[in-house]
Amino acid sequence: MSEHTPGGTARRVRADAQRNIDAVREAAAAVFADSGVDAPVREIAARAGVGVGTIYRHFPQRSDLVVAVFRHEVDACADAAPALAAEHEPGEALARWLRRYTRFIATKRGLAAALHSGDPAFDALPGYFDQHLRPALVSLLDSAVAAGEVRADIDPNDLLHAVANLCLLADADQSGHAHRMVDLLIDGLRYRADNH
Repeated sequence: MSEHTPGGTARRVRADAQRNIDAVREAAAAVFADSGVDAPVREIAARAGVGVGTIYRHFPQRSDLVVAVFRHEVDACADAAPALAAEHEPGEALARWLRRYTRFIATKRGLAAALHSGDPAFDALPGYFDQHLRPALVSLLDSAVAAGEVRADIDPNDLLHAVANLCLLADADQSGHAHRMVDLLIDGLRYRADNH
């Protein structure tokens, strides 16, 4: 097991330390979704069942924790694509992934502001997002187009931005609205598909 240090290098981590890191990252993701990325560290520590010192030992700056949460969430969303492709028909796999991506976007409350804050710690995150999520979408989209289940004139970047924009105005109380709008978008992808 390894931990990425703020400088980007990896080092070996003991199993108990890795459990703490995972618990902190999961707790931070939940707290950030509820309260935004400026939530008190003590709230994250309490939810993770660790001391505040444990958080600072592994994530010396708040930005380190935000980056770790963001990367982990991006990876989980990207990793869902091949799993969905293996379990479902291409059009359904694409639809399910877009809904998964919607949950990812809708629960990143405050992250957009952090990413555009000018903090150099976040400079690499938009590229990380694009390098991981775009290929995941492209593979699903290409399969769905080849199967004749969605229209062929869809730009993957447009689709990623469309979902993000539909989630933009939805706060935690209106996440159902974003999901309904994305379902309409998914229906639109099927309009004029080869099998219609």
